[in-house]
Amino acid sequence: METQKADLNSLKIDRTEEKRPPGRNKKIITRVVITIILLVGIFLGYNYVNTLLHKKEEVRLTAVTLQAGSYSSAVLNASGYVVAQRKAAVASKGTGRLIYLGVVEGDRVKKDQVIARLEDNDIKAQLDQSKANLKIVEADLKDAENFYNRQKELYSKGLSSQQEFETAEARYNRTLATIDLAEAQVLASEVGMENMLIRAPFDGTVLTKNADVGEIVAPFGASTTSRAAVVTMADMTSLQVEADVSESNIEKILLNQESEIVLDAYPDKSYPGFVDKIVPTADRSKATVLVKVGFKKYDSRVLPEMSAKVTFLAAKNDKIKMEENPILLVPSSSIVTRKGLDVVYVVKDNKAVEIAVQLGRKFGENVEIISGIDAGENIIANVTEKIKDGVEVKVL
Repeated sequence: METQKADLNSLKIDRTEEKRPPGRNKKIITRVVITIILLVGIFLGYNYVNTLLHKKEEVRLTAVTLQAGSYSSAVLNASGYVVAQRKAAVASKGTGRLIYLGVVEGDRVKKDQVIARLEDNDIKAQLDQSKANLKIVEADLKDAENFYNRQKELYSKGLSSQQEFETAEARYNRTLATIDLAEAQVLASEVGMENMLIRAPFDGTVLTKNADVGEIVAPFGASTTSRAAVVTMADMTSLQVEADVSESNIEKILLNQESEIVLDAYPDKSYPGFVDKIVPTADRSKATVLVKVGFKKYDSRVLPEMSAKVTFLAAKNDKIKMEENPILLVPSSSIVTRKGLDVVYVVKDNKAVEIAVQLGRKFGENVEIISGIDAGENIIANVTEKIKDGVEVKVL
């Protein structure tokens, strides 16, 4: 019986509360909080990335137009660059350290405006010395003139010898010559002072700044540590497009011929122009003749060295009908080149769909479509780099 009782006691459940180490509950709570924060962050980050990936590009549509018969007045196309006909690298006639530069790129300056100044302490000292010498010889002139007049009067009365009179006259003439020399030295010092000032040669705009305050400026940039030109400036009212025209086509170009200028930077904008000059010589290596095309009007977006396309136009009475049958036209801004193909984009199911097209001639801001799309279809008007095949779009 005792054995059975002992066995039963061993089966009794010990309900004594287990003692846990201090701080364990805090660690568990901290881990749970950190886990929740990480999960929330991952969720929010996923939603943000998903929103960016599925953001719809906003686009506008334009219709493919059908034009019944097209007329063109273009006789020749050429490429060139915008060049300022009045341009100068402004330098100094003197040599010295640059202590003042009053302009930066883009500043407009007036003719004879002081744009920079060189250190001139040594020349200023020479100028002061020349002025002092001039005062000395001017004082000597008074004495020499009085002495000459007295000797002249005495000689006329026979009270002085001819030698004394000639000595007084020579002294007086020498003093006059010394004054002329002193005045010339003053003028030379003043010119030297002026050479320390760098002035604008004409009204224009500063294009580049070639030197900084503290650098040595020399007329010819005698060493690698000296600068020749301080700034480069141009007259922005003298901008023209210099285009190369093939020798075989130069007969189509006439002075004052109407033209149309399109800058590569702004392909949707055209500027009216005219043939201002045909340079009377050819480039032997390229077999071209340089033609200068002036702007009839332009805005501040036209800058020197921009590349441009020039379309030379025929006279108004000489317009040639190029096509009897209707042609399709679309804006040039709706056409892009992707993987070597000219393409446009239509919108289907709120997605951009790429369509390859074959291009024809260009008529102003429009381009002829030979094949690929039909009249009346709506295509994306301004195609950007973000517009690609399959991209979700939102039509405005």
